[in-house]
Amino acid sequence: MLIETALSFVLMMSFVLGIIECCMMAYTYSVYSDAARQAVRYAPFHGADSSNCSGPSAGCGDQAGANVVNYATSYAQPFRALITGMTVAVAYPDGSSAAPSRVSVTIQYSYKPLFGLPGMTPVFQTSSVGRILY
Repeated sequence: MLIETALSFVLMMSFVLGIIECCMMAYTYSVYSDAARQAVRYAPFHGADSSNCSGPSAGCGDQAGANVVNYATSYAQPFRALITGMTVAVAYPDGSSAAPSRVSVTIQYSYKPLFGLPGMTPVFQTSSVGRILY
């Protein structure tokens, strides 16, 4: 009886820790997905006609979109303490930050498992695309 109880306890705790790890993975993916969406919401209002322009258009002080990257990073910071593995890429597929050009934000993150379970080092990649308004 004691052996069965010990084995069932180990099995039950493994399942509980696995469920917690899966929940943390889903939460992390959700945070970075929201950060990409929020950065795409930020970028259209800071196009070529904005006084704080971000993008490849002539006259923009932020040609590479560093302001968009900073916005995505600052959005994710309060929700995830470990954003050091996060890389944000901003692209302007139409080659301009003037309306109605598109802007794309891609976030990639190497997930660090909460419990250090073997074989669990997924890389999350999420992206969002929007149109510049002005």
